[in-house]
Amino acid sequence: MASDSVILIPGDDPVQIQGTPHLERLMDIGEVRLYATRPESREEKLERAGDADIIVNTRGLVRWDGEDFAVLPKLKMLTTCSIGTDMFDLVAAKAHGKVICNVPLATVPMVAEHLFGLVMAVAKQAAFQTAEVKAGRWNKPFNVYLAGKTLGIVGTGNIGAGVARLARAIGMKVIAWTFNPNNERAAELGVEFVPLDELLERSDVISLNVRLSSDTEHLIGARELELMKDDAILVNGARGKVLDMEALCATLDAGKLYGVGLDVFPEEPVPADAPILGYDCVVFTPHAADQTPEAIDAVNAGAVENVIAFLEGRPQNVVNGA
Repeated sequence: MASDSVILIPGDDPVQIQGTPHLERLMDIGEVRLYATRPESREEKLERAGDADIIVNTRGLVRWDGEDFAVLPKLKMLTTCSIGTDMFDLVAAKAHGKVICNVPLATVPMVAEHLFGLVMAVAKQAAFQTAEVKAGRWNKPFNVYLAGKTLGIVGTGNIGAGVARLARAIGMKVIAWTFNPNNERAAELGVEFVPLDELLERSDVISLNVRLSSDTEHLIGARELELMKDDAILVNGARGKVLDMEALCATLDAGKLYGVGLDVFPEEPVPADAPILGYDCVVFTPHAADQTPEAIDAVNAGAVENVIAFLEGRPQNVVNGA
């Protein structure tokens, strides 16, 4: 299927779709304009997008809002190579008639495995002990044995469900919280749904897996952190703004929490002077939960399929109801 549509990849940096068969598929269905570097300003971004019909966002660092949509009348559809869609203003996109699509399931097992890997890294103090050995110090601090401990899942979408399965596989007990609990979902996941406060109080390990929205921004703040056990492990694989970082730093300063694992941050890349970087008990990855060859291939394929489906008049994976 060929068309005269202009398909824009506004900033494939770091490289994701360049040199892949998926890019070749795009070239077969329209005029592809790929930029290997991210735009340095809004003006440059809009200049690149001026006559685009479709945008394929291979990286979430290129963001699109209502002011952008208002000056891009030719633009009809945008797809992200990811599950998350927080790089788009979904409400504004709908108001301006722009269809937004994502790739909802392709990377679920990879992301869940990464987040549980963060749990393990914190529990075994992997980063801290690596630094100690490199520095010539042979300390043997106690680690955390996870079997028999309670994992609290905050958000039981596909990724939360994946983390729960991995936890049960090593013998952890799993409880969960979601905005809309029901008995069928609890039975499907093999979890007990409890109120959020109860989850925070009971859990030895807490995994944040909700999507970012007005309801979940700073869902975990000072009050919620205070409810956690003094030796709890907290992992955030949702979005950076779900967790109040200032409150987290204050909590760590008070000597509370065994450790923290973070794959997402309020500002990405993380500023070099961010206070959270100063804590030995925190393990970091650079929003890399879906950065495996298998995951990259899957989301590239999914985004291309979204484009093809849209051009064929059968939009799929639409997240904003436009």
